[in-house]
Amino acid sequence: MRYEVAVNDQPPPTTVRVFVALAPPDGAKAELAAALAPAYAAHPAMRWNRIEDWHITLAFLGQLPAASVPRLRPALAALAARRDPLSLALRGSGTFDDRVVWSGVEGDLTGLHGLAADVRSAVRDCGVGFAERPFRPHLTLARARRGDVASAAEIARGISAFAGRCWPAEHLHLVGSHAGPGPGRHHYRDIDAWPLGRTVGHLP
Repeated sequence: MRYEVAVNDQPPPTTVRVFVALAPPDGAKAELAAALAPAYAAHPAMRWNRIEDWHITLAFLGQLPAASVPRLRPALAALAARRDPLSLALRGSGTFDDRVVWSGVEGDLTGLHGLAADVRSAVRDCGVGFAERPFRPHLTLARARRGDVASAAEIARGISAFAGRCWPAEHLHLVGSHAGPGPGRHHYRDIDAWPLGRTVGHLP
């Protein structure tokens, strides 16, 4: 999806909600989804994120003018080319603010923190401002509705022992999101993505 191009004869949006992330491969997501199957059945009222939207956010940039997005591409492409793929795994679970259920990330955390720091530096060097947040590697799974924090805690306990297999994080993703119907509050689409450590290009 190209946010600077009109879609279905509609004018392109003037702003877009943007973040930079890594995405687990399908096999890693399938392992975690299987572990979550009992929770899906027991807690249908949770606001579950769509499995295809699962990601590890490196830098959340927030709502940006659409015209500023192209400035990010060359810097992120060059950064990706300089970095090697990371060996990561999805492990365990917990909650944020008693309502947000997450899966933890293990593996090359030193490399992951370094990549997140470099991404944020590259974004700032492009003149794109954003609110700095501490980097806590995780994958958001679901949000409890107000008054139902017990469900979030129960889900986190149910997969606290989950230990997925290691997988290589091989692409850096620049992602745009929009509010949509169905599970989760936002749906995500790649604006662009670049292989880590190889000749850079962009998605067709």
